[in-house]
Amino acid sequence: MMLETASEHAHGLVGRSEQIASIRRLIEKAAANRLPVLLLGESGTGKEVVARAIHNANPRGQFVPIDCGSLVGNLMESELFGHVKGAFSGAVDNKRGLLELADGGTAFFDEIGDLPLDMQVKLLRLLQEREFRAVGSLQWRKVDLRIIAATHRNLREEVAAGRFRLDLYYRLNVFALRLPPLRHRKEDIPLLVDFFLDAEGSGPRAVEPGQELLDTLQTYDWPGNVRELKHCIDRLSALKSEGALRMADLPSALQYHSNSSALENFSNTLANSDSPRHLPEFARTPKSPVISLPESERHTIGRALAATRGERGKAARMLGIGRTTLYRKMKQYGIE
Repeated sequence: MMLETASEHAHGLVGRSEQIASIRRLIEKAAANRLPVLLLGESGTGKEVVARAIHNANPRGQFVPIDCGSLVGNLMESELFGHVKGAFSGAVDNKRGLLELADGGTAFFDEIGDLPLDMQVKLLRLLQEREFRAVGSLQWRKVDLRIIAATHRNLREEVAAGRFRLDLYYRLNVFALRLPPLRHRKEDIPLLVDFFLDAEGSGPRAVEPGQELLDTLQTYDWPGNVRELKHCIDRLSALKSEGALRMADLPSALQYHSNSSALENFSNTLANSDSPRHLPEFARTPKSPVISLPESERHTIGRALAATRGERGKAARMLGIGRTTLYRKMKQYGIE
């Protein structure tokens, strides 16, 4: 388990990379005022975590998340602004909307790029005039709230395509924060792994990740970012084959990545090694749709053992892997 400091978890963001340190500084600046904030970044990078951090750094009122992707159909306006009794069929009572709930606090519009154009007009008025009107009401209601919006979309491209209003984009883009993808801050992965494992229980951890597992996690590009890493650790913790975190329990995408990386490493090592020139079979073979990845890996390991006359330690060094990894793969492929 790594020794961690409070600064590595400040504002709910886990990591010590410069990218995360920069985001923490921007959170402090954004929290010092009530200007709109626009959070940009790929899915799974932690935009809601940052939104909550901005709210909690200078807490006033409630933090109300609004999933724009789930606001569909005729009830969308009612969900946001509320309605009065008799406004439409089924409106038997007055109902408070999410924006009224956020009055005095923070409204977080998650995936703002999914908001339909007609609702964008109403949100623009809310930003400009700080007021809204419930469905079926003739009265405008003033509100005091901070608006934080987030999206994984490129809003400039959405504006150019006519799917997002330019005036709303300018209103939201007052204070913009772009969250880095996990592949750009891989030095934070061990801390994140520790954090997710610690979150499994209040007592000491029963298992620790091995170095081979950590190496695999750090070389993977994580298209789903921190969310994907958390799901991976949750899976490993739930399975825990033989009471340990094992490579065999990784999701299929990471297992394929591990095997592919190992084969790439084998090929590069052998191609650049001082092996005798009379071993042309160690040169990287062209990719073929006929030969599967496990077959190629098994063939490479077999040739390395043959070249070293079965000396496993020497074969492991030639392949650029540890002896334990070589033994595991030999067992996996039934190599004696």
